[in-house]
Amino acid sequence: MKTKQGYHIAVVGASGAVGQQIIQTLEDRNFPVASLKLLASARSAGNKVLYNGSEITIEEAKPESFEGVQLALFSAGGSISKQLAPEAVKRGAIVVDNTSAYRMDPNTPLVVPEVNEEDLHQHNGIIANPNCSTIQMVVALEPVRKKYGLNKVIVSTYQAVSGAGASAINELKNQTRAIIDNDDFSPEVLPVSSEQKHYQIAFNAIPQIDKFQENGYTFEEMKMINETKKIMHMDTLEVSATCVRLPIETGHSESVYIEIDQDQVEATEIKELLQSAPGIVLQDDPTNQVYPMPADSVGKRDVFVGRIRKDLDRSHGFHMWVVSDNLLKGAAWNSVQIAESLVKLDLLK
Repeated sequence: MKTKQGYHIAVVGASGAVGQQIIQTLEDRNFPVASLKLLASARSAGNKVLYNGSEITIEEAKPESFEGVQLALFSAGGSISKQLAPEAVKRGAIVVDNTSAYRMDPNTPLVVPEVNEEDLHQHNGIIANPNCSTIQMVVALEPVRKKYGLNKVIVSTYQAVSGAGASAINELKNQTRAIIDNDDFSPEVLPVSSEQKHYQIAFNAIPQIDKFQENGYTFEEMKMINETKKIMHMDTLEVSATCVRLPIETGHSESVYIEIDQDQVEATEIKELLQSAPGIVLQDDPTNQVYPMPADSVGKRDVFVGRIRKDLDRSHGFHMWVVSDNLLKGAAWNSVQIAESLVKLDLLK
């Protein structure tokens, strides 16, 4: 039941990078919170987190933790979501899950509010937050799709190490220092901590994010392909992705090629369309070297788009450069934004 003060909320994975960002975003957005329960693994239980000037102690996440919770924001890994999200729903909570556990479940809406907010009406207790690289791309493409149609997307990503967690950030920093100081080091985290081989990320680019699938694409690439089709409700959309990890701490960048359904559309028209689109900041002035960069996106909730230009050989083809903070719009902010949409649509009782 909603109170005058707001809603009873739980954040699962409260000690992690995204969990911390969710807590901060709830505070920044002045989300109506009656009570906030912070949950994590047993080893993080007892730690304290500051929220709106008050210290909240992290508790171990258990099924009974969700008694009385109306909204649970999960970001603690897919196995935890699989285990505890149904328990939260069973106790009356709506779950917004920031893992891959439910994204491709046909009964779970996969939502980016700027694109398919109306899908929230179809939820059965769990709402999936898409992959970070998918989110920023579909925000940039949806206005174009709505006005001009869309039939092909080819994306190459340039992704920050924070997408692989705190251990990857530490590895980048430690390797960078070691190389500058001419010291030895042994890669242990990237590209995938559970894989047999690990490679240097400092001063390097690794063309593998997540594990390879039988078709030669990585799981990250297949996430972008499948999630884009689901979010846009376009099973026949042609999507291909190549995902690359770069030695950047925060902020994903993407080079996106699209083909629209209409001819005789100019790049200036695409720019004008995106200039006023929700959640987008257009930074596109090549003569003055104005374009999006990941360093400038950190701490900002928007998706930044620039370098919009028409393909030289295909009249209905366009290229663009898309940048966003992967921990905010790519994770925490999109989760809180879904929560705000639930309130706006009167779906959070």
